[in-house]
Amino acid sequence: MKKKDVKLFIYHAGQCDPKKCTGKKMARFGLAQLLEKINRIPGGSILLDPMAEKALSPHDNAEKGITVLDCSWEHVEEVFPQLIKLELQHRALPFLVAGNPVNFGRPFKLTSAEAFAATLYILGHKEQAQAVMSKFNWGHTFLELNQEPLEEYSNAKDSKEILRIQNDYI
Repeated sequence: MKKKDVKLFIYHAGQCDPKKCTGKKMARFGLAQLLEKINRIPGGSILLDPMAEKALSPHDNAEKGITVLDCSWEHVEEVFPQLIKLELQHRALPFLVAGNPVNFGRPFKLTSAEAFAATLYILGHKEQAQAVMSKFNWGHTFLELNQEPLEEYSNAKDSKEILRIQNDYI
């Protein structure tokens, strides 16, 4: 039985190359909703935040959706303080390597699409993760490169176990 698809949201700051923007491509295919104002991010959603104190785990609740920030790392200090005011579940993704052509093989340098796919996979929405990555000609590469850790993360019982598993890969 297929799990209900999780709603995906992208706060899009308009700071990326539109030709390479995986978030915009996902929106064009109806896989995610673009948000241009921070206050539009749904309260209670999981916010993928590389500075979060807690790692994403299968125990997390994605009922309110998953949110990715699509902004330049140069401007991240301007964006994140505004997010503290919102009631969001801040979660960091564990160690994974990029499969995209720009950052291939680099740890933690994921595109928005890769971040969504990893989150969905870890939360048990593997079909939706594959659907997201199917829109990119390199998408299968991300899932293949990270198959073993993604599978282990998806079977973890909590954030602490995610960190123990991650340490095996770092």
